[in-house]
Amino acid sequence: MSKVTLKGNPVTTIGDLPLIGSKAPDFSLVGTNLADVKNTDFGGKRVILNIFPSLDTATCAASVRRFNVEASKLQDATVVCVSKDLPFAHGRFCTAEGIENVISASEFRSNAFGKNYGVMITDGPLQGLMARAVVVLDKEGTVLYSQLVPEITEEPDYESALNSLK
Repeated sequence: MSKVTLKGNPVTTIGDLPLIGSKAPDFSLVGTNLADVKNTDFGGKRVILNIFPSLDTATCAASVRRFNVEASKLQDATVVCVSKDLPFAHGRFCTAEGIENVISASEFRSNAFGKNYGVMITDGPLQGLMARAVVVLDKEGTVLYSQLVPEITEEPDYESALNSLK
């Protein structure tokens, strides 16, 4: 269980992020085309998981935009943007914003990702959504970097996440 804040008010997550050096938990999410998006889809690639509560907030939208720009510069790496938003909302957002370099994925069918990655919020106004976090995986699915953003309304440390790929 981890503590973060939402506008300065404490909220709790269900667990902790995977430890650096550990094997990341398997996941199965839903893409904008309603097809499964699984960790096994990215074998041989490094993966940045950009995890957030909802695309309907300015900070979450900003993180997707920023990672979209950064993803265009990455070699042999994929950015997966994960929230509980429906795949249709992900699709509309990406189309409206011209987001083409990241994979948008929803956890609407299950809470397994949020639980396994320790980011599901268990109390407060965002209960049931996911806290803001970034987890970076190497080609074998080992965690290279993780950050649970201490204040949900703030953006993640993009530079540290990207530098973990160097």
